[in-house]
Amino acid sequence: MKTEKYVLALDQGTTSSRAMLFNHNGNVVAMSQKPIEQHFPRPGWVEHDPSEIWYSQSSVAAEVIAKGNLTGLDIACIGITNQRETTIIWDRETSIPVYRAIVWQDRRTADICKELQENGYGDMIREKTGLIIDAYFSATKIKWILDNVEGARERAEKGKLCFGTVDSWLVWKFTQGKVHVTDVSNASRTMLFNIHTLQWDKELLELFHIPESLLPEVKASSEIYSETATTLFSTKIPIAGIAGDQQAALFGQLCLSPGMTKTTYGTGCFMVMNTGNKVVKSKNNLLNTIAWKIKGEVTYALEGSVFVGGAVIQWLRDGVKLISTASVSEPMASSLSDNGGVYFVPALTGLGAPYWDQYARGGIIGITRGTTPEHIARAALEGIAFEVYDVIQAMEHDMKQASPELRVDGGAVANNFLMQFQSNICKAKVVRPKVLETTALGAAYLAGLATGYWESTEELQEQWSIDRVFEPQDTDEHVKQLLHMWHKAVERVRDWEE
Repeated sequence: MKTEKYVLALDQGTTSSRAMLFNHNGNVVAMSQKPIEQHFPRPGWVEHDPSEIWYSQSSVAAEVIAKGNLTGLDIACIGITNQRETTIIWDRETSIPVYRAIVWQDRRTADICKELQENGYGDMIREKTGLIIDAYFSATKIKWILDNVEGARERAEKGKLCFGTVDSWLVWKFTQGKVHVTDVSNASRTMLFNIHTLQWDKELLELFHIPESLLPEVKASSEIYSETATTLFSTKIPIAGIAGDQQAALFGQLCLSPGMTKTTYGTGCFMVMNTGNKVVKSKNNLLNTIAWKIKGEVTYALEGSVFVGGAVIQWLRDGVKLISTASVSEPMASSLSDNGGVYFVPALTGLGAPYWDQYARGGIIGITRGTTPEHIARAALEGIAFEVYDVIQAMEHDMKQASPELRVDGGAVANNFLMQFQSNICKAKVVRPKVLETTALGAAYLAGLATGYWESTEELQEQWSIDRVFEPQDTDEHVKQLLHMWHKAVERVRDWEE
């Protein structure tokens, strides 16, 4: 007879929906994944179908339980982690979305952001939300939907619509419309949430013309929000943990002390540093964000986001068909002794931290007649590491301390060339853990702590174990030259779109 229960983590990402079962030792016992379609209706626009997000996420949840030869009775609780900032608005009565989900990468509201900046709202927004005015965040996406979808604003004013980031949408669907919530980590990415008062900010709602009735109730990251109401499981399961994907990964990496840093190499690259109970004001264009709230205590973080990380390798594979699979990029890069003077700035959707240039575009610079596909593959991998380096430098300046180690996770960390190059240019240890699914693990941990599946964070820290440590192997002189050429290349692609 089975006595062990498992935690189900739902990881709804930009390119796929995944479900994982974790046992009490924090190990993955089963996983299921489905890709989701990317829609690009115009240059710079990126959309998902909210119904597909729900179907794919619910089907992988059912599938992973079947894979484990289990039933809903074997699941202790559910934790949810999600692509952040992605904006969904749906009808409160019918649960039908009024428009496709506008994805975090979408740049359609860049001009609204520029206007806000020119009208002098930058400091006020930054002070309240910890964020820089950018099309990345949810506020201008909500405004765009209300202004551009026929009848949407009128219905919103009458309290007939709901807004949510992907976590809210999934909880709404799993509870059959009974619960409209989000957690502090996702709320802090909307550009509408005051990270000091922990409230939706009335001045910001007025500025963006967003009715408060549209917004979810904001809860802690680790508490029981509700039980599932769908027929998907044979029983009602508590939904007990929610965190945006980057905050979940910080928790899954057990970066629980101020100064600890993790980098996730996913579609984008996201560096997050725990700053404890303080909001550390950045002088280097980094964001302040809420990492999590547990047992009434809020932990803050500094964050730098690189919009295109692993997605550049995806583009080499699917866009220009230069490589057949993502994994061949490693042997291609390693087959060369250097990059041949080729630099690839992966600003395919603008530049994130620390530049925040929404008009930048990608560039491959230094091409000669001797340039081969191998050079371009290597330059793409190096470009990811250079982008991460720029953010780490900014964090170290803000915190006035160096990061002795960088904990890494995400799909691209399997690439040993990338990890070694990252260690070389950052002059720091790069630590790859055994469990790479730290985003899902973080969501599982948050849910498990809320339900007593795990007693404490001390118990969790005993579970963290290392797969491999990469140590710097390059000369200071060579690294200096590489960085000089990289920064020269970045200057060439900045402010490209007019």
